[in-house]
Amino acid sequence: MKQTFVISVLLLLFTFSMPLISVSGLPASPAVSPGVSFLSAPSPRITYSSAKTVDAGIAVRVLEEGSVTVMPMDQYLRGVLAAEMPASFEPEALKAQAVAARTYTLYRIQNGCSAHPEADVCTDSLCCAAYIGEAAAAAAWGENASAYWEKITEAVAETDGMVALYNGTLIDTVFHSSSAGRTEAAVNVWGKDLPYLQSVESPETDATVPNYYSRVEVSVSRFKEAFLAEYPNADLSASLSGWFKNETRSEAGYVISLDIGGVTVSGPAVRSLFSLRSADFRVDTEDGSVVFFVTGYGHGVGMSQYGANVLASQGKNYVEILEWYYTGVSVERWQG
Repeated sequence: MKQTFVISVLLLLFTFSMPLISVSGLPASPAVSPGVSFLSAPSPRITYSSAKTVDAGIAVRVLEEGSVTVMPMDQYLRGVLAAEMPASFEPEALKAQAVAARTYTLYRIQNGCSAHPEADVCTDSLCCAAYIGEAAAAAAWGENASAYWEKITEAVAETDGMVALYNGTLIDTVFHSSSAGRTEAAVNVWGKDLPYLQSVESPETDATVPNYYSRVEVSVSRFKEAFLAEYPNADLSASLSGWFKNETRSEAGYVISLDIGGVTVSGPAVRSLFSLRSADFRVDTEDGSVVFFVTGYGHGVGMSQYGANVLASQGKNYVEILEWYYTGVSVERWQG
């Protein structure tokens, strides 16, 4: 009886000392206890000790459609590149994107995300970064699938473990599609001045960016309904031409603020409210409608993807591209 009890205890100890296994065969992410903040008490980082590369040795917890999957960093980065940057871009631009995505992911792993404490990143591009699996990417690329996947795989492999650091610390490597001659400073979009996210020149033009200029027309009735729902104190009883006043712009050309019906709103808020491609817009009134003329696509902060592609076509390598867009950074191999 005593012997049986001892054996039972040993079996229980053995069972609870076994590593958790997810359905993918990789170690599952540790559970987060209810009421415990992931930001203040992060779960231990999972690594694959037998990995032959830096990326393959880092596990990333990815939230997709309500389910968390754990995968090696290199696998995750391939999916991000496939979703976030045209695979037809120059190899050095793809490498710059790989380093930016790796840095951003490690930054999230270090700092957590209150939106999904159970995962390091999610596949919602409005929160983290877009992600697409190899099969879905191949379906979208058609006959170019094999060549494109090889380019993306090489971009990740040839930058294995490389990250962007400011004073030795991982940075928040945000990026956007295209800007209008200059990128925007983070302080003008999010109110936080970061030394590595300043306004810099960017070389893309309408000749290198599809839909660089866009036009959004909003009827008066729709404009009133949407704006007054968000800003009920606005006075839109005057003539249409008198609604818009006191526009201020940043050095990069993005609208910082604008008075509409006597209410001051930010350029990014107007962009969000009317689904504009960027906050670099001009507003006009035509035939009883409000018309926005927009340049570029995205928030404008950090690396411009189309700008990076132009720089790569001019002969700059991925390190030079990253140092161009992220002020004062160094590109080094991640040491953990």
